[in-house]
Amino acid sequence: MRYEIRVRGRLGRTMLAAFPALRAQADGQDTVLTGTVADQAALYGVLAQIEALGLELLEVRRESPSGVTPAHPGRPER
Repeated sequence: MRYEIRVRGRLGRTMLAAFPALRAQADGQDTVLTGTVADQAALYGVLAQIEALGLELLEVRRESPSGVTPAHPGRPER
């Protein structure tokens, strides 16, 4: 599955090296990490790494196969 993970602050090269399988993009004062995560255990590993580095996790979104994440998963779009 593809995920979009938002953390507070702009990450430098050293911090980004902790997430080699994810692409990073600055968005305002935050950093958005995106990429494919093999399974739930791998996702927990990424989240544990975020915690271990003392980063503030703001949001985790799973991308749908079409690449667009619904605003409210489980609710139909209008």
